[in-house]
Amino acid sequence: MTSQTLFLAWQDQATTRRWFPIGRLDVDQAHSVYRFRYTHGAELARESAGFPPLPDFPKLDRLYKSDELFPIFQNRVMAPGRPDFAQYVEQLGLRPESSDPIEILAVSGGTRATDAFEVFPKLERQVDGRFTCRFFLHGSSHVSAPAQEKINNLTTGERLNVALELTNPATGLAVQVQTSDYFMIGWAPRYLVHDLAEAMARWPGGYEAEIVRLNPLPAPSKQRLLVEFRGKLPANYEPMSSEEFKPLVSCVPEQSEARP
Repeated sequence: MTSQTLFLAWQDQATTRRWFPIGRLDVDQAHSVYRFRYTHGAELARESAGFPPLPDFPKLDRLYKSDELFPIFQNRVMAPGRPDFAQYVEQLGLRPESSDPIEILAVSGGTRATDAFEVFPKLERQVDGRFTCRFFLHGSSHVSAPAQEKINNLTTGERLNVALELTNPATGLAVQVQTSDYFMIGWAPRYLVHDLAEAMARWPGGYEAEIVRLNPLPAPSKQRLLVEFRGKLPANYEPMSSEEFKPLVSCVPEQSEARP
């Protein structure tokens, strides 16, 4: 794949803990072109939680273009020269020779302990409506002790259950991930909830999830359990197309482009 889209999310850590998709990175690897635009989620985050524009991208109404990956994304990927790089990509369920930062960011999320950002790929729907997505289990450190012990004994390829949670105290709607014997072990990322819920509601029983990789301790909780979800969306449904995901500016007018 020569073109790919990643989103950048920001969390309001001060009050609500809510995540907002605030930016969109469009990558044309064949021509080494990288474009970043803020989304309407950035406006919402600014109005409701005081989100400040990023130093590299100071104007919300600009299209930023570069022939290299922007530092805010590049700095979230381990350098291939590191001695533990092979172990790093293995923990992400990628090929040992993988070094493409976009491929790595799409799985790792690019999370850092020092800030409130996360990267995730745009969900791509195939012609027949089917889609596949991978994500690291969220919230496993908040489940019961028996459930955490259950996680330690899971194996690669094991099937998982997923269920809609309608009254989550933090988010309202959520997608629970459960073991085959119904231990609740965590949640799908919030940025996937709307689209996963659509697939689960439209085709009950027509979706499935399994474990791609379980990283042993002392792997951080955010990268312990890698899950793959497979489902189907309606023919007229485009994932990640709600208002907060839409860019604030078009990619067309060259005069609006700016270099960081």
